[in-house]
Amino acid sequence: MLTKYRRLSLLVIGAIVIAVDQFTKSWVRQHIPLYASWNPLPWLRPIVTLTHVRNTGAAFGFLPQFGSVFIIIALMVVLLIFVFYRQLARGSWVLHLALGLQLGGATGNLIDRLVRGYVTDFIDFHVWPVFNVADSSIVVGTALLAYYSLFLDREDEGEHQAPVEAEEPPGSYE
Repeated sequence: MLTKYRRLSLLVIGAIVIAVDQFTKSWVRQHIPLYASWNPLPWLRPIVTLTHVRNTGAAFGFLPQFGSVFIIIALMVVLLIFVFYRQLARGSWVLHLALGLQLGGATGNLIDRLVRGYVTDFIDFHVWPVFNVADSSIVVGTALLAYYSLFLDREDEGEHQAPVEAEEPPGSYE
C-alpha cells in the first residue's frame, strides 16, 4: 500500500510544482510589463524584486541560442524520470520529493518553451540571474538528489536486502 502512495507522490509533487509555476508565470505576464520590475514591499527592493523577462536559454539564461535543444533535453529528463522511477518506488521520501520537484520543474519550463518559445522568469535577487519556480524546483530537486545519493542511498539499500544468516563458528557442530 505504501508503495502505491509513493508512486503517486511523483505525480502529485510534479503536478503541484507545474500548477504553481504556470500560475506565477501567468500572473507575471498579465501584471508586470516585459522588462519591468515590481515590488509590493519597498523595503524588500534591495533584496528581491519581481522582474519580468523572457528566457530562450537554459536555466538562469545560459546559452540562449540553444532553445530548441533544451526542449529535447527536457523531454529526455521527463522520460528518464518516469522510466527509472518505477525501479525506485520503494526509495526514501527524499528521493521521491527530489524526483517530483525535478519532474515538475522540467515540465513547467517545457510547457513554456512549447507554447511560447521562451520561458518566463521573474524572481530577481539582483546578484543572480532572474529565475522562476520551475528553475527553483529543478535546483532544489537536484540538491536533494545529491544529498540522497551521498548520505541516504546506502541506508535504503540496507533496508531492502535480505538478512544474512550467520555461519556456525568452526567446531560447534551438533
